[in-house]
Amino acid sequence: MIDAKEQISAVRRTLGSRVLEAGEARVLTISQVYDTGIDDLWEVVTTAERIGRWFLPVSGDLREGGHYQFEGQAGGTISRCDKPRSYAATWEFGGNVSWIEVRLTPETADRTRFELEHVAHVEDEFADQYGPGAVGVGWDSGLLGLANHLADPGAPRDSEAIAAWTVSSEGREFMRLSSEAWAEADIAAGADPERARKQAAQTYAAYTGG
Repeated sequence: MIDAKEQISAVRRTLGSRVLEAGEARVLTISQVYDTGIDDLWEVVTTAERIGRWFLPVSGDLREGGHYQFEGQAGGTISRCDKPRSYAATWEFGGNVSWIEVRLTPETADRTRFELEHVAHVEDEFADQYGPGAVGVGWDSGLLGLANHLADPGAPRDSEAIAAWTVSSEGREFMRLSSEAWAEADIAAGADPERARKQAAQTYAAYTGG
């Protein structure tokens, strides 16, 4: 497992807003550079067999216009596919619909930046309590999974080991650092520092049960 502090510091996080037809939405963007070429990273993030090794098992028709479903998580429709640069999809979970876009950008021949943008209308009560970390910690965990997969591409996803790590001291430290990193991104975007850090503490407590 990759060191929690190293992983948190390797990730870039930004927050913004966008006006959609239904009103203002929060835009969360997370990215990391990985030591692989763009064609390999495209396969990693678009094929069911590779996705299942670093994120969650996924089923459905993984092409433009197709519907996908992550096991026990979100599903949606793939609205655009521009191989090997980007794809966009709806992200439907718990009766809510938001939107994601994944972008791959070569840094060198064998290093590629993965960037994910998540656009969502956020309920005021939920946002007031948790801030962006409520979603951001989950995406941080996804990028950690991606880093671990690329460090050992042939290894299967070990659900038991992941569950054990999540409740370990290192797993809890990762969630604390992620929560705090999203608070700092929120502050950089103009949020009140005291409020943002309080939300981070509440997000950490929600993820760890304490």
